[in-house]
Amino acid sequence: MKYALLVLDVIVGVGLVVLVFMHSGKDAGLSATFGGVGGAFGGTTAVQKNLDRFTIGFAVAFFVITIALGFVV
Repeated sequence: MKYALLVLDVIVGVGLVVLVFMHSGKDAGLSATFGGVGGAFGGTTAVQKNLDRFTIGFAVAFFVITIALGFVV
């Protein structure tokens, strides 16, 4: 159980880091990250909203798994 939680914690942690890096800076959207212009992708607001949701989900999962791992170890 301990090792399964540890592996899951590492996977979710790496995924969380990747998701955070995909977020835009102050003056660039997600489309600019991939070399596009501001309005190149129709629906970048939906992409940003889904990226926010995934990031929050991964952060909550990372928090819960880390707390569970603390109780197991």
